[in-house]
Amino acid sequence: MITCHVTYKIDPEKVAEFEVYASAWIPLVERFGGSHHGYFLPHEGPNDLAFAAFSFTSLAAYESYRTESSADPDCKAAYDFAVRTRCILRYDRHFLRPVLEGDASGVRDQQV
Repeated sequence: MITCHVTYKIDPEKVAEFEVYASAWIPLVERFGGSHHGYFLPHEGPNDLAFAAFSFTSLAAYESYRTESSADPDCKAAYDFAVRTRCILRYDRHFLRPVLEGDASGVRDQQV
């Protein structure tokens, strides 16, 4: 599994528009086989940062999503909305490998 973590620099005056954009993408990612973990909007702290995370079974599956979504009318509409409203100033993507299960016994056995 690969998780894409996106950091957005958003216009603090357009958080409502960014929320519309974010709400559109959650079902779109899932339509193409991904698992969306949500968007996280500013609350306390910097008012111009937002985050999203979503996973695919592999980097190849993510690349397939990118290719297929670029031709999808709903995806194009969501992207065009962000461009038109200028709610996103920039974004950075990072690809991570999640740890989803815990096991405390391993730390007891480790010698430092």
